[in-house]
Amino acid sequence: MIYGTRSNGNLHGLVITKPVVVNKMLDLVGYVAENDLSLIRIIEPAAGDGAFASSIVNRLYKSSLIHGFDLEIALSNLSFFELDPVNADLLKSRIENILYPLGIGLPDSVIKVEDFLLSNAHSCDIIIGNPPYVRHENIPQELKEIYRRRFKTFSHRSDLFIAFYEKGLTILKEGGILSFICANRWLKNQYGKKLRHLISSLYTLEVVIDMENSSPFEEEVTAYPAITNIRKERGVKRAGYYLIDDINALHNFSKSDEPNRILNLSISDDWFSSTELFDSFSKYLDTIPNQGFKIGIGVATGCDNVFIGTHLKDKIEPELVLPILMSKDLKGNKLNWSGNYIINPFTGSGNLICLDEFPKAKSYFDLNKEILLNRHISKKNAKHWFRTIDKISAELVKKDKILLPDISGNSQILLDRGNFYPHHNIYYITGRSFEKLVLLAAILMSDFVRDQLLQSGNKMNGGYPRWQSQNLRKLSIPIIDAIPRESQERLIEAYYQNNIEAINCIIKPSQIAEYEFESVQTKLFEPTKEYNSSNNTA
Repeated sequence: MIYGTRSNGNLHGLVITKPVVVNKMLDLVGYVAENDLSLIRIIEPAAGDGAFASSIVNRLYKSSLIHGFDLEIALSNLSFFELDPVNADLLKSRIENILYPLGIGLPDSVIKVEDFLLSNAHSCDIIIGNPPYVRHENIPQELKEIYRRRFKTFSHRSDLFIAFYEKGLTILKEGGILSFICANRWLKNQYGKKLRHLISSLYTLEVVIDMENSSPFEEEVTAYPAITNIRKERGVKRAGYYLIDDINALHNFSKSDEPNRILNLSISDDWFSSTELFDSFSKYLDTIPNQGFKIGIGVATGCDNVFIGTHLKDKIEPELVLPILMSKDLKGNKLNWSGNYIINPFTGSGNLICLDEFPKAKSYFDLNKEILLNRHISKKNAKHWFRTIDKISAELVKKDKILLPDISGNSQILLDRGNFYPHHNIYYITGRSFEKLVLLAAILMSDFVRDQLLQSGNKMNGGYPRWQSQNLRKLSIPIIDAIPRESQERLIEAYYQNNIEAINCIIKPSQIAEYEFESVQTKLFEPTKEYNSSNNTA
């Protein structure tokens, strides 16, 4: 119960892997009965009730029959870590049911009821398994601090499995291999940057098998799983990336199959880099910030139940409440404000207000003081116990802005005409004129942008890309000021009609090779005096 329970009643971190996935992972690391497994030291760092462990023991037994070694002695090379005592008992029973008919006992050293991350695990040849799925906010604060001190890659808002990767990689023998199935987000997201750098510098990523469209687990979970095999050896800077839509296709998968793409590990920050795609027309493209726009993310409060609500307008001084948009307000290609307000505890200069000057706010905050004091940000500075995590600038409400929910099934990009403050799971873009924002919104709806996002970031079920600041800043889009007026008008019309097909007819640099570049495409995207790509006006 260390990480609490999920909404379905199961424990955080415990997700059972299907046998087809377990068996393929063991095949790919070479732990097969045909090989002599007598001296292979193998560790499963989060064994659960034995999905991997039982298959490992069965394969070791079959190998002993083929190669004639003592199974009871060879069992001492296995280490199954499990933090939860109840699961550890189930794991023990499952293995003993395999060994009992053989007249063999289970050595006490095989099952270790302890935290793998804090253990003194010995070096090994293979580390394999399904490390815990525990989001940053569900990890107890005291453990987070310990893990941060021990693991350099466990930073930002890392999922717990990041620490499992680092711990596992550091205890591999030279030439040993780690094979994990877990969320694929670290391959592209900011919090995986340090882990990618570690792997690029000291290890070899052999293969990535992405299964975000399939179901590799025994229950439905909101995850984007991938198998990654990493060997302790340097030198190879390219890895095969395979996208598997049907879990049953794993039966016939082979690393000799043609990969969907080759990952560039020499770029430790962005293995999915595809800058070569734009080489032939890059002078007609630029980033969003370089075109005079500002990318931001909405406010995180640390306690939405206190700071946000429909009732606050009448309870707090009117100058301290702002209308706020939540992601649920941006559904079905429409903006439907749910009537929520947020308390703004900051002055226009960015300082905290004096509560004595706002008796209604003071009374409300005092009523919720105990809750607010329990927040991490309040413990860091008790004097500022009633502040939100992020500072709030009331001026943002008045600005026209593009709204991009982190996770959204919308096909249309929505705009706000200076009415609302965005919540923390909504990215926003401001700057320049409203017309330029409409043009940018239309471009962001194009397949050209969608393809870039899917290559550099994660996608949701349904194939929609996730909007994230780090990927928005990397986007290469046509220089808006260089688009002829006629084409701009067509883009604006297509935006309001949510006509993505019409947008794609205008924004299609990926098909540029089909045109006579100098005679056609330069007329469409030729820079004008109004814009110079060397100037950053953000």
